[in-house]
Order: sequence, then C-alpha cells, then structure tokens
Amino acid sequence: MRDRYETVKKEYESLKALHLTLDMSRGKPGEEQLDLSNPMLEALSSGDFRTEAGADCRNYGGLDGIPEMKRIFADILDVGADEVIVGGNSSLAMMFDCLTACAEYGAGLEGISWRDQGRIKFLCPAPGYDRHFSICEYLRIEMIPVAMKDDGPDMDQVEKLARADPMIKGMWCVPVYSNPTGCVYAPETVRRLARLCPAARDFRLFWDNAYGVHAFAEERPRIPNILRECEEAGCPELPLIFTSLSKVSFAGAAVAAAACSKTNRKAILRRAALETPSGPDKLNQLRHVRFFQNAEGVYRHMEKMAALIRPKFDAALDALDRRLSSRLAGGKSAAMWTKPKGGYFISVYTADGCAARTVALCREAGVVLTPAGAAYPYGLDPKDSHIRLAPTYPAVADLLRAMEVFCVSLELAALEKQIFAIQ
Repeated sequence: MRDRYETVKKEYESLKALHLTLDMSRGKPGEEQLDLSNPMLEALSSGDFRTEAGADCRNYGGLDGIPEMKRIFADILDVGADEVIVGGNSSLAMMFDCLTACAEYGAGLEGISWRDQGRIKFLCPAPGYDRHFSICEYLRIEMIPVAMKDDGPDMDQVEKLARADPMIKGMWCVPVYSNPTGCVYAPETVRRLARLCPAARDFRLFWDNAYGVHAFAEERPRIPNILRECEEAGCPELPLIFTSLSKVSFAGAAVAAAACSKTNRKAILRRAALETPSGPDKLNQLRHVRFFQNAEGVYRHMEKMAALIRPKFDAALDALDRRLSSRLAGGKSAAMWTKPKGGYFISVYTADGCAARTVALCREAGVVLTPAGAAYPYGLDPKDSHIRLAPTYPAVADLLRAMEVFCVSLELAALEKQIFAIQ
C-alpha cells in the first residue's frame, strides 16, 4: 500500500504542477448548449409583440403568463393550462416566494402563518439540492434529513416523520433526474407521497421538476402526475409544482412556471399582483413561443442538447470506471458512483471520511468542485463521503483533465486514510 501511495502522490504532484484552472462546481450549460438557442435572439421583430389573441406583450397585464406559453408548460407538466402560472426567468425565485409566503402568511388564502404555529420544520431528502437547503436556512426553517434511495426518498422514513409532527410543514422533491443523484422517483414513491396524510393540514410538497425534459440516454421518463394523484387522494392543495427553461434556453433569460390547484393558484396570483403590477416579462415569453412553437419543439431542442451532453457524461463515467473501479489494499473500494440517464450531475460516494479531503486536493491542483457536504442540510454530510460532479460546463478536453485530477485526488485521499488508520 505504501508503494502505491508514493506512486499516486507523485502523479498528483505532477498534475498540480500544471497550474490548471478548471471549474466543475455548478451544473451550468456549456457554451455549445447555449449556442443552440441563439436564434431565439432574433425570434421577435420590432412589429411582433402581440399574442395570438392580440394582447400587447409590451404593456401591463397577463399576470399568469401569455396563453401560448401556458400551453407549452401545461403540456410539459401534463396539467391544464388553467392550472399553470408563468413567471419570470427563475423557478427557484418562485419557490422562494411561495415558501416565504407560507412561513410568514400561511399556505392558503386564509391560512395561519407557519411561523405563528411554532418552529417550522422541513423534510429534506439528502443528498439533495443545496439551494433548496440554503433557502430553508435563510428562512430559519429547521431541516430534517431524509435518506435518498435509488427510487426516491425513503418513504418509510418520510411517512413516520410527517405523520408524527404537525410542525413539519413541507418537503423538497426533485422527482426526475434528482439533483444530485440523478434518480427518478418510482411510481409507488409518487403515490405514497400523494397519500402522505401529514399531521400538518397545511403541509406542502415543493415539487421541483427542473430536469423533467433533460434525458440524454433514454426516452423521457414517465412518472405519475402528482397533481392528479393528490386530487384522487383528496388533498389537491398538497403539491406546488415548479419548472423552468433555465437549462433549456438561456440561464437568466429563460421562463419559469408553477402548477397547482386552483386554490393555491389564487393565493400565488394574489401575491403576484402586489409584487409586479405589470406582470412578468411577456416579450420574453413570446420570444420563447416563437422559437419553440410548442412542447414538441422543446423536446426536439432537448434531443440536440442531449447529443452535446451525453459525450461529457460518458467521458466522466469512463474516467471513473478506468481509474477507480479497482479496489484498494484491504478490499475497500475507493469509491462508488451513480450512472444517471439524464439531468446534470453525477454523485460520487467515497470511503467514509474522504470527501472533504478529495475536494481540497482537487482545489489545490486547480480543479474547483462543489464543496463536500453541500448536498446535505447545513452542509453536514454525516459520513463525509459524498461529492457532486457537474460535467456539463467544461469542454471535453478540459473535462478529461479535470477527471484525471479528481480520480488521482480521490485515490490519494483514500490511501492517506488507510495508511494513517493502520499507523
């Protein structure tokens, strides 16, 4: 083992001497992905500013979005257009707004503020999306980790917790190509969530369907419709569904949407009327409509996107297979990792106690990763074993070099831990 350690350490030092500056810290689209949407910049002419019904997109009105954009999102989410609210560019902003409103003013039209009822708690499948957790932390909402499995959150754990405590007011869900594991919720998981029967009558599922169209190695997965499932279970107000085109068109200049029951919709629109009397950016919505035409246009666009993303995931997974599939001395694996068929991330699980050291070694060698533990509430990974990789942004040549650094750093961290533990 000592000989292998010295070999890997020399390899690491040679990579460090290259003075690389590579960033794999966020799941950002690469330039070639963004280029696919460039024609959208010319989708509107100076005389093209009216909807099919003749509404002027330059002016006030259209608080819930233009009809054409609502139809596109309705088809993507498999809901009715009258259940959709089209917002600005960010679904995360819509989630933040809804969660803040629930905490301070109540979950419904005449609800009681969550905060007035006691200390707010939220179920947080982990590993999960770090920005969801940051919102909870900012709003002083206590986060309760729930184990994430291959078919979604551990439902035995979810049901036990939610049914026992009326101050558990909600749960984060990323049902398709979950961030960061890439899993897709099983049909039974979705149905059990719809029939959760939480102790809190004002409980909400924050259903973040950010990656629903982001398949790159299979047909788009079909899962049960959470809104319809909840209606059948007699709890139509339970889900608040969100999505956006931020990783489909232009980050920061995309379009986001929410879908929910008519009661929840009224509550959201009442707040929206106070926040923006002019309504959302309807010209940008019209630009997207002109470019995509309909939901099928979005799916065709995503096929082109998949052709660009798939080789990057293949390259990253091939590097992990080649370098880390062998076992270290003592029969311990250096790591395990997910092999997603869509989304933006790969989850790597190191031996316990090696994730933070691996990320630190990568940074010293010029490769920036998401901080270890970021995918857990409060940034606390109890095993210090999870690392999120984001292969989409770098060019393939840069990605290969970054993966070389990562694999060497991970093996070095694992060898250090074994050698020091023996000593």
